[in-house]
Amino acid sequence: MQQTKKWWKESVVYQIYPRSFNDSNGDGIGDIKGIIEKLDYLKKLGVDVIWLSPVYKSPNDDNGYDISDYQEIMDEFGTMDDWDELLKEAHSRGLRLIMDLVVNHSSDEHAWFAESRKSKDHPYRDYYIWRPGKEDGSEPNNWESAFSGSAWEYDEATEEYFLHLFSKKQPDLNWENPSVRREVYDMMRWWLDKGIDGFRMDVINFISKVPGLPDAPNPQGKKYVPGGDYFMNGPRIHEFLHEMHNEVMKDYDMMTVGEMPGVGPQEAVRYTQEDREEVNMVFQFEHVDLDSGPEGKWDLRPLKLSALRDNLVKWQKALEKDGWNSLYMNNHDQPRMVSRFANDGKYREESAKMLATLLHMMRGTPYIYQGEELGMTNVKFENIDDYKDIETLNMYNEKRAEGIAHDELMKRIYVKGRDNARTPVQWDDSDHAGFTSGTPWIRLNPNYMQINAKQALEDGKSIFYYYQQLIQLRHQYDIVVYGSFDVILNDHEEVFAYKRELGDETLVVYCNFYDRTPTVEILRDYRDRDRHLFISNYEVEDLKSNEITLKPYETRVYHFKN
Repeated sequence: MQQTKKWWKESVVYQIYPRSFNDSNGDGIGDIKGIIEKLDYLKKLGVDVIWLSPVYKSPNDDNGYDISDYQEIMDEFGTMDDWDELLKEAHSRGLRLIMDLVVNHSSDEHAWFAESRKSKDHPYRDYYIWRPGKEDGSEPNNWESAFSGSAWEYDEATEEYFLHLFSKKQPDLNWENPSVRREVYDMMRWWLDKGIDGFRMDVINFISKVPGLPDAPNPQGKKYVPGGDYFMNGPRIHEFLHEMHNEVMKDYDMMTVGEMPGVGPQEAVRYTQEDREEVNMVFQFEHVDLDSGPEGKWDLRPLKLSALRDNLVKWQKALEKDGWNSLYMNNHDQPRMVSRFANDGKYREESAKMLATLLHMMRGTPYIYQGEELGMTNVKFENIDDYKDIETLNMYNEKRAEGIAHDELMKRIYVKGRDNARTPVQWDDSDHAGFTSGTPWIRLNPNYMQINAKQALEDGKSIFYYYQQLIQLRHQYDIVVYGSFDVILNDHEEVFAYKRELGDETLVVYCNFYDRTPTVEILRDYRDRDRHLFISNYEVEDLKSNEITLKPYETRVYHFKN
């Protein structure tokens, strides 16, 4: 088993979505100074690394993932001096900082694109992907944008279309052009030389497109269809990432995590195997797509524990000898995990702790999304106008035009909408949850009176302190980071259980996913071994019993030594 010790394997990462984290100046928008104000809170939680979602200059069509200048700070978030102070203050507390690298596309307001659209023979033309229309004048191919509609936008100035896999204000960069790659590598070095500790790479496996950009299969005769097979994990992707490593990353002690929709375990091994020199780990999406039907994320279907267990186990086993896993259940693009995978009502605290245990005891680097450590939940705004996310609004408008009822669409949004994760962090029970003294850019979740950091910090048994304990265990015990992984009770309908082993130590993890009270037995091989309770979300009275009846959403981790 690969045992190379690395700081990023032993770390816990905390993702900050700046717009919704903490507002220091009362304009209703979170900012960099607001983050600085909360660094001691993060230090108290115990995390090692901050992943900062984009703070670059942007017109904000897609909340900062449409970048108009990679080396300037968005006015709403502050200045480069503020950012420099953030890095200095984070490092002084022993916190590392990684930035979001968004280089599949830029904003259409980036200087490169402004030049590119001026003429067909402009030196910057080939920085983006331009194509003439088909003979009838229609789009160059039938690919659908991730945000609905065509992935092509017609530009009258030169009478050609440009490719945008996301918003029409996010034209795709042309990675076939060596000059584009050089610009990106220079920019990465600029940030690394400022002292950052790595990058989270936005949809990085989209940067290599299949030559010719052919139509995607369309058996149902739709106007536009997903073209992922032609740009996910494309023909030159490994070449590009290896080149990036050689040109930039090998010269720094840094971490990299590539966001990679559509990547499977075997492909992930190729991306993360250390001797291939590409990236340290990937964000894969299989486990967060299990409750999606054939029509995609908005096509809701119930999630079975067996499906979740099989998927997480598959990834643990696939990457155990080569590569490394990232461990997450929510982020800025995903709904709140306690609402999605557990119980955000009566058993919110218990089930939030259970899910945290499930992830943090696995092999890989855990990622905490802001507010997760408080057990923040999905939100249910009744009015579509209260939602801000471009993906959500485009879907709603498109489906309403098709005749689907408002109530049905809102049900889907309540479950899957990205704004579930983007309501402001709930700091206390004062006006606007202590997030801002002004009017928040997006409405708060009304439950902030009951769920907030002030309350959590005053309660020694809160979700916050449970996360703190999980993080401390990872720091104290090598087995949590480097131990082997094997599932047990593989066909249990209510309990997800697994074991970790390293040297003469074993951890056995039990997670009850329901509000029932199943009974499980301690494995026979371990009944005579020294046993202590590593962590649990309920008080446990009888530590010696070989038969365990789990309470609703109970989790226990036992530590055995030979």
